[in-house]
Amino acid sequence: MRRPLLNLSLFLTVLMASTVVLPQEVIDRVAARVENDIILVSDIRLLGRYQLFIDGKSESDTQILDRLIDQWIVRNEASAARYPQLSDEEVQRSLARLKRSFSSPAEFEERRRQSGLTSEELQAMLRSQLYLSNYLDTRFRPSIQIQEKDVEEFYKVRVVPRAEERGQAPPTLEAARDFIQEALVQRAINEQADSWLKESRSRIHVETLLNGSKP
Repeated sequence: MRRPLLNLSLFLTVLMASTVVLPQEVIDRVAARVENDIILVSDIRLLGRYQLFIDGKSESDTQILDRLIDQWIVRNEASAARYPQLSDEEVQRSLARLKRSFSSPAEFEERRRQSGLTSEELQAMLRSQLYLSNYLDTRFRPSIQIQEKDVEEFYKVRVVPRAEERGQAPPTLEAARDFIQEALVQRAINEQADSWLKESRSRIHVETLLNGSKP
């Protein structure tokens, strides 16, 4: 008679533990529908944690949702163009560069821990963001032409004052030319991408369900 009672006691203990845990579980929900796809609240939370890790702060849920919709547009076109996925080696090189941007491995790990990202989530986000960035670069860079007057203007307005603020002698224009060229190219890519995304938004169906609406 004792063995069945012990088994029943164990069963009740497990059942009671389950009833305590279940109410604490967070049920994911749909934040937006984009064409036939969905964006989840958990997607917003994940990108928010990634922003917190990279920038030390994150945008509002509404702003992050807008970014995710833009990313859907980019990813959808990249997929249609059969743009190749990144290799594991490319992701690891990007991760290594990211780690070197911190003063020490300990600071890197502390920032990751504070952001709430797991190592797996960080690598997945890094892979996703780099893929989208590389596609936009490939799409828009070939059409960009940088004028010499723009290089000289950037040097006078940005490079020289920044060096002087640090109490340093500014580099020569020729020494800074490659850096300036790339900065101007990246700015132009961002401008063209923003314009393209605004136009693309007008051609897709988006239903936002973030503000307390049920999926």
